[in-house]
Amino acid sequence: MVETASQPDSAGLDLELLAADVVALAVKAGASDAEAVAREGDEFSVNVRMGEVETLKESGSRGLGLRVFLGHRSASASTSDLTAEGIRLLVEGALALAKVTEEDPFSGLPDAAEFGSLPGDQRLYDSDVYSLPGAERIEWARRAEAAALAADPRITNSDGGSFDAASGRKVLANSRGFLGGYRTSYAGVSAAPLAMDANGTMQRDGWWSSARRLADLDSPESVGQEAARRTLRRLGARRVPTQSVPIVFAPEVARSLIGSVFEAASGDSIWRGASFLAGKLGQPIAAPSLTILDDNTMMLPSGMGGYGTSPFDGEGLPSLRTVIVESGVLQNYLLNTYSARKLGMKSTHNASRGLAGAPGIGCGNLYLQPGALTPQEILAGVPAGLYVTSLMGFGVNTVTGDYSRGATGLWIENGLLTHAVEEVTIAGNLAQMLMNVTAIGNDLEFRGAVASPTLRIDGMTIAGA
Repeated sequence: MVETASQPDSAGLDLELLAADVVALAVKAGASDAEAVAREGDEFSVNVRMGEVETLKESGSRGLGLRVFLGHRSASASTSDLTAEGIRLLVEGALALAKVTEEDPFSGLPDAAEFGSLPGDQRLYDSDVYSLPGAERIEWARRAEAAALAADPRITNSDGGSFDAASGRKVLANSRGFLGGYRTSYAGVSAAPLAMDANGTMQRDGWWSSARRLADLDSPESVGQEAARRTLRRLGARRVPTQSVPIVFAPEVARSLIGSVFEAASGDSIWRGASFLAGKLGQPIAAPSLTILDDNTMMLPSGMGGYGTSPFDGEGLPSLRTVIVESGVLQNYLLNTYSARKLGMKSTHNASRGLAGAPGIGCGNLYLQPGALTPQEILAGVPAGLYVTSLMGFGVNTVTGDYSRGATGLWIENGLLTHAVEEVTIAGNLAQMLMNVTAIGNDLEFRGAVASPTLRIDGMTIAGA
């Protein structure tokens, strides 16, 4: 029989006490080891379309996840019922599941000596994300949309303007002595206008600003104006003939390439043999100018912590800075404890943890190190090619490296952006694409946890008209 936990007042829930208490209950009920994650958060989101509120959401959530071990058997469960009865059922359910799972010699918590947390304040939270009254939050969304609509008479409609704010707290505890927690915050504003050309053809684009605190957001007006500029440049889009030309990826799409490299270098993909990077450690896999890092300790220029910064990973190991590719050479895979054991290696402290399930592998602040060229200088070196501003579909196979995605953008002619391009597909192979990086921009900017500067890749094929 599982004993019940002492239950704090839900209005002032002590997540550290809750997580530690649940771990103790699981061990007392027979678990050889246990790990608990407790989370709570608040979220506000409003979308305004043509000046009128279309959706408005304000919510709060709390949840608790538990992973238990019976030797080399393990199981997990989660609940949003934080009453004593709900917690009792959580512990009993997790243990019951563990008894019927298969043994896995690689499962288990990290060694006690590995646990830790970054010292000091990583500045992941600021209370000012909720400093605006509700009416002003709605007004921010209106202002972003209004600025876009006012930018040009060809902008006749809108998918809306939005404002979001969120804060959260996470606590991790385990039976090997780790207990840690941290708070995060987020604010964002965006606009997505629609423009019509003389032939009645509609085009849509958008822009956004995000930050850990309200004070670091771009103004709603600047966001709306940039969204309008990006939408207007898509007017008159047409297909181009099938051909092989240089592709220049704008930063907002180049980051997806870096994300694909992360997936291929993930320990889960490596030990399964499901990656074109398997067996490539210490070998050149990219152009010598290319260096990719995952820095979970990074601070932004604003002085706040990065979007992927945290004091510890999803298993309670202190966050690290890991070089994935250095000067074109693959230096590290990204590993949690389980994948590291499977590969006979050490964790790179990249465990990611939700409430349910075993830890996965996630990035922190993943980025391509910037080069020395301005975006304009990169474009100036392209006699004919495609400047890609958005991608569609998920045509990336990290097993073979095959890459094929729908794309829109702007045609480059003699180093200048000319007309908009749509309804084309760009194709290549990631292994060759990484080797064929011929220019890297100096315009690295973190607008999320994954970032890249402008990137030129030669030898790709455009499938068009």
